[in-house]
Amino acid sequence: MTVRLTGKVALITGAARGQGRAHAQRLSAEGADVILVDVAGPLPASVPYDSPTPEDLAETARLVRVNGRRAVAAKVDIRDLDALRAAVDDAVSQLGRLDVIVANAGICCPAPWDQITAEAFRDTIDTNVVGTWNTVMAGTHHIIAGEHGGSIILVGSAAGVKMQAFMVHYTASKHAITGMARGLAAELGRHRIRVNSLHPGAVASPMGTGRMRDALQGAADTYPYLQGIHKPLLPEGIAQPEDIADAVAWLASDESKFVTASAVSVDLGVAFC
Repeated sequence: MTVRLTGKVALITGAARGQGRAHAQRLSAEGADVILVDVAGPLPASVPYDSPTPEDLAETARLVRVNGRRAVAAKVDIRDLDALRAAVDDAVSQLGRLDVIVANAGICCPAPWDQITAEAFRDTIDTNVVGTWNTVMAGTHHIIAGEHGGSIILVGSAAGVKMQAFMVHYTASKHAITGMARGLAAELGRHRIRVNSLHPGAVASPMGTGRMRDALQGAADTYPYLQGIHKPLLPEGIAQPEDIADAVAWLASDESKFVTASAVSVDLGVAFC
């Protein structure tokens, strides 16, 4: 493997497991030290899948160190800007710089449009939109201060390019990510900071645990006409977290040095069928 991120430091949210862990493993294998942020505790009550644990976060840190890189882990809810900023400030003081932000943390709670509770809508927007904004606010000034430029990757979804049935709140939140990335790219370009959104489709991850499958099927059963509208164009049907990490590593590296304000789909073509 070409080591493309030697000497750099990356901040990753939602790092305890799934895609976040895959990003941490891949970026550290590419030479980056990593700041690992995760709630590592109970997710909002509206979320139907299992919550991450402190042990999950510790395991991600261990895997980074196995790659010979430094890891600073922080148990923080990204909805809390003050706590997030303090954690990032402390980690940057330990690691010396910040070059890459991967705003990966997010939640999903399927329901038909008229069964989405006010709590679930707020939880989704507060985590996926406000939490992503908080992540950018907590980290970007450190990238600017380094005067080396950098890369900010906001993790969206195929739902932020097309839509996802039975997830109005999630779809709204991921469309916001697409716009946020483009708006930030316009203003941060003068600092040689690139900002892009990355849009996975179905990924094999802990998001499929707990009551998630039942929630998806229950929602789909309310309007069977929409079942099957999210078909991939490639036969694999579902990606692995490592497949998304490949794209994150590319966007974090100088190989994508002229890519900014782009919505990059890694979804097996789901958003375009």
